[in-house]
Amino acid sequence: MHTGPVLDKKPPIAGVKYLIAVASGKGGVGKTTVAVNLAIALKNLGAKVGLLDADVYGPNVPVMLGTNEQPRALDERTIVPVEAYGVKMISMGLLNPGDKPLVWRGPMLHSVIQQFLRSVQWGELDYLIVDLPPGTGDVQLTLIQSVALTGTVVVTTPSVVSLADVRKAIEMFRQVHVEILGVVENMSYFSCPHCQQRIDVFGHGEGQRMAQTFGVPFLGEIEIDPQIRIGGDTGKPVASLGEDAPGAKSIYAVARNVAARVSTASAAAAPSVQIL
Repeated sequence: MHTGPVLDKKPPIAGVKYLIAVASGKGGVGKTTVAVNLAIALKNLGAKVGLLDADVYGPNVPVMLGTNEQPRALDERTIVPVEAYGVKMISMGLLNPGDKPLVWRGPMLHSVIQQFLRSVQWGELDYLIVDLPPGTGDVQLTLIQSVALTGTVVVTTPSVVSLADVRKAIEMFRQVHVEILGVVENMSYFSCPHCQQRIDVFGHGEGQRMAQTFGVPFLGEIEIDPQIRIGGDTGKPVASLGEDAPGAKSIYAVARNVAARVSTASAAAAPSVQIL
């Protein structure tokens, strides 16, 4: 009898089918914009979705979802997440509103991430999306050590500087044996409203070349569209307006690719038994 790969013994989150981290090698690439719109797109495609804002130093998810509602605590160990656009969400931005900065060391970060993972009443979810801080620091390591991730979506832009940091992020996740679901190239191109031509503001095809170099899937390009930025600033994410809204089509294409990759990765990771 032959058995497949050894199963990860980290405890799952009750009720959560797939746990997906959204990461980036550096800030400023639109990682949170991708995470928020990905969560809403998956929900609108029929899934039950939660969003955990683990970017504790820059918790922008509440602003992008247009909510400052405080989560309720049923008791010392049970937190009820807020809901926006049909997505369940928790964020330090809801617990520490305003401009007061968080000055935290590693153990404090570890504690709050554990609470978000284990104390929040997520219920039954198909996907729990985790918006990670940029880089390769304490929060990423806490998440990886605490739960079995289905995989990671790495966000970049076509610029060479951004791609240099993507290499570090991919290598980190590989070293700790986390599946790379693929690379998303954000702010990929601009469609001129006058001439209808594609303008490659930051370069062209670098994200796809990076994915090929590392042997990971390329999940798609998200265009530069003013509505994506406006949606994030006003708390009305473009994905919430439907697939045909300006700027939304490329996001829904990425969401479908992520769902397909999650299915494939989960099937590959499942234990196999062969009777010889």
